[in-house]
Amino acid sequence: MAPEGRDGVDVIPWSAQVGDPMPPAADVLVEAFGCEINPELIANYASSVRSRALNHCWINLEYLSAESYVERCHGLPSPVQHGPGGGLLKFFYYPGYTPSTGGLLREPDLARRQQHFQPQPWLARIGVPADGVRCFSLFCYEPAALGPWLLALAQDGSATRLLVTAGRSTAAVRAEIARLDGACPGWNCDGRLKFIFLPLLTQTDFDHLLWSCELNLVRGEDSLVRAMWAGRPFVWQAYPQSDEAHHAKLKALLDRMDAPTSLRAFHQAWNGVVEASPALWQGIALPEWAAAVQGWRENLLRQEDLVSQLLRFVSETT
Repeated sequence: MAPEGRDGVDVIPWSAQVGDPMPPAADVLVEAFGCEINPELIANYASSVRSRALNHCWINLEYLSAESYVERCHGLPSPVQHGPGGGLLKFFYYPGYTPSTGGLLREPDLARRQQHFQPQPWLARIGVPADGVRCFSLFCYEPAALGPWLLALAQDGSATRLLVTAGRSTAAVRAEIARLDGACPGWNCDGRLKFIFLPLLTQTDFDHLLWSCELNLVRGEDSLVRAMWAGRPFVWQAYPQSDEAHHAKLKALLDRMDAPTSLRAFHQAWNGVVEASPALWQGIALPEWAAAVQGWRENLLRQEDLVSQLLRFVSETT
């Protein structure tokens, strides 16, 4: 049985596979993040809409960005000109950071769960001793600045334990360790930089990781939002694009956050906008970053979440 959304709107989750039968027509059709819907599904949807005179809502759920075009384009209708859905109306729906956008994903109980979370027992379960060493988390692609940053952490006055997520992050760190071992023997001889390579985490445990660390380095859009809700200092690596469009996306976010100079500089180096320098890594100002992130988080919490806004938009549109 399909779940029922608010105000009687039918929500039928379905993922198209070759040869799958078409699901019954729903009131709402959502295509997300530039992934086109199977033409057979669109044809089935359009046929049902026309034959039954359904009040329908076709939504193009877009990528998250802080750029100004998001507010201009959010909620705009777009007539479908061609294909099996020709003649229907599609609406652009943009997640975002302001009341003029579609908001961010946020569970109703998120703040309560975070308030009752105890970091140390969770850290102990993943093998982190209670020795007072600061913990940073790393979820990244392969930033060019990774090696220089690891070297700077190994030479820093404070010991650091780096909690490295599975997959590309682990591969990138192991590659840089091997490179540093060959180029700079003894670079971490004092053991000031300690590594814990994590297994794959559930979404809940990824949140726990973010809530347990003094600094979170995250990548992509989903983990960026989770890092914002965590309220801890974070550095974001945008998905690298060949035309460097991610540089504009990064700048828009930092401007929207009113990020302090040191946080902005670190982001720019981490994303390859500028070349990293040893002085940059020494300029990490966690208290200043924490204050900025927490202020940003409070601003976002005053806005309605994405799902609530989306359901209201559907209700008003149909």
